[in-house]
Amino acid sequence: MTAVAFPRVTLRCPQEAAEALGVSPDFFDAHVRPDLKLVRRGRLVLVSVAELERWARSNEAKSL
Repeated sequence: MTAVAFPRVTLRCPQEAAEALGVSPDFFDAHVRPDLKLVRRGRLVLVSVAELERWARSNEAKSL
């Protein structure tokens, strides 16, 4: 039987989410995390890939 790969829907905060954006966990916590809607279950904190994409689109620099 072949294993089926499922796309990631959520990432663990801050390490995986920071890696996905190419920033450090410290930068993520200080500059990105405050603007995100997070999923909290006990001590586990997740952020959806769609939420990271929304944040990136809304923070794109306007070209001059």
